[in-house]
Amino acid sequence: MRRHTSTLPFFSVFLEPPMGLHGQVLAAAKEAEVFQALQRLHMTIFSQSVSPCGKFLAAGNNYGQIAIFSLSAALSSEAKEESKKPVVTFQAHDGPVYSMVSTDRHLLSAGDGEVKAWLWVEMLKKGCKELWCRQPPYRTSLEVPEINALLLVPKENSLILAGGDCQLHTMDLETGTFTRVLRGHTDYIHCLALRERSPEVLSGGEDGAVRLWDLRTAKEVQTIEVYKHEECSRPHNGRWIGCLATDSDWMVCGGGPALTLWHLRSSTPTTIFPMRAPQKHVTFYQDLILSAGQGRCVNQWQLSGELKAQVPGSSPGLLSLSLNQQPAAPECKVLTAAGNSCRVDVFTNLGYRAFSLSF
Repeated sequence: MRRHTSTLPFFSVFLEPPMGLHGQVLAAAKEAEVFQALQRLHMTIFSQSVSPCGKFLAAGNNYGQIAIFSLSAALSSEAKEESKKPVVTFQAHDGPVYSMVSTDRHLLSAGDGEVKAWLWVEMLKKGCKELWCRQPPYRTSLEVPEINALLLVPKENSLILAGGDCQLHTMDLETGTFTRVLRGHTDYIHCLALRERSPEVLSGGEDGAVRLWDLRTAKEVQTIEVYKHEECSRPHNGRWIGCLATDSDWMVCGGGPALTLWHLRSSTPTTIFPMRAPQKHVTFYQDLILSAGQGRCVNQWQLSGELKAQVPGSSPGLLSLSLNQQPAAPECKVLTAAGNSCRVDVFTNLGYRAFSLSF
């Protein structure tokens, strides 16, 4: 390979004095500042989880970082701008942090092909280290699919995870072993929801199906192919199911097809919500349904399909909503929303955005 040589005279290297140590430090600091600004500009926050005490919020981004915010400090009457920044930020995964859930002691985070556990009491200290890391039994050692969804099953003390390998894996949280695999989806799985009384799990994915699994038998007991129902179908958006939630005999789901409320026992769509943009997150809250997706707004729906309110946030698109309903911290009872920016919007009531936390 030809080497590129300088055409400047030999003596020209001495014309400018070498940068001193102080100058090098300043240049490095400036470079780091520019890099961090670019990171924030292109940041996506995929996941959130509230601490067991209800006073802290974890947020995971596309760079594999987890930031811990103090909700109690940010909501205090004496809060300053610094109160809205992370208490601590650490590198959790090599790739994006796609999903997180909290147990009574741990934060569980999922990335490319792995789940990690972190102790909440240790995360508030600098230099936090993972407690353990587990990989589901994939078909080949070369397969590293995204783990896009995590779901706790408290009665079993187990964790269900799903994503790019089109399967649901169950892990015993006591032993750390994977106990079963649920197969049926033919494409990427986006979302999971738990029917605690049954106990049953709902899953939705790119194949356009919502599948209902009986955890006692580890078998699929019901399939709803949403896109095949004319009133829900939107072929121009695709068939994928990007979000779902359940409340007893009711389910709400959306994505490519319209956001729709279903009666599970009869597999009947009862309400079609008039929202054009695909939705990425949905949840039941009291007598409302909250949804978010493409666009800045958190949408509040009556069960009848009437749009009660659209509350704008700071991100151009939203990927996750988190309701802090921990009884141990009623003063921190908030809704937080995050997505295509470095900000986490905080709603102290559903009518307006109070302020934003900044990653």
